[in-house]
Amino acid sequence: MSNGSLYTKIQNKVAIVEFYHPASNSLPSELLSRLEQTFIELDTNDEVHVVVLRSEKFSTFCAGASFNELIAIESLEEGKKFFSGFAKVINAMRKCRKPIIGRIQGKSVGGGVGLIAACDYCLAVEASSIKLSELSIGIGPFVIAPVVVHKIGVAALTQLTLEPNSWKSAYWAKEKGLFAHVYLTISELDDEVEILADKLASYNPEALYEMKKILWEGTDHWDDLLMERAAVSGKLVLSDFTKEALKKFRK
Repeated sequence: MSNGSLYTKIQNKVAIVEFYHPASNSLPSELLSRLEQTFIELDTNDEVHVVVLRSEKFSTFCAGASFNELIAIESLEEGKKFFSGFAKVINAMRKCRKPIIGRIQGKSVGGGVGLIAACDYCLAVEASSIKLSELSIGIGPFVIAPVVVHKIGVAALTQLTLEPNSWKSAYWAKEKGLFAHVYLTISELDDEVEILADKLASYNPEALYEMKKILWEGTDHWDDLLMERAAVSGKLVLSDFTKEALKKFRK
């Protein structure tokens, strides 16, 4: 449980992927690796036509990468490896031939926002505000920047990154295109996610795959790009500025 949990349930051609971590659904390296492998396996599973990504329990959808692992980084190699976790998950999600619906029930920070952007279509409740806080600790959202730009554009990324202490509302995220719809309650959200997933699962899977290829055109170079970005973050996390900022944040 210290590394969280990940479950996949397949029913009526819909795969529900649910992750959980006691630290506000943050994602340590082991859980990220399992999530990456899950999307790789679902890509070739003919029993699955659509995927729903969700998290458990909290009012937080995803708090990003593990803070405990972040503060433990002591070398460039460790830094790159740490930040490559989200890079690999994002690449697995964009390559997965099945459309991915994000069910967003609460706040998301940093890598959690990248996870949302990597979904093909997201439904959320109005409590699902977002924030990219990386600049405030001396690094930046370099790994997730390409997928955030792909989904909502450079202007929105700029606003998120240069206001690292400012939460953006679910309605702001909907206006920018990160969320397709925003609902008042989780009950409404779950009903609409189920309806959408069932509809998509009834469509021609070959047509869904061809549509997904169009949605992700121009991203074929991301295998290399996101790993390069991971190396940039891995270097910055070792800076004196970031080490001091993390000490203050930990206190």
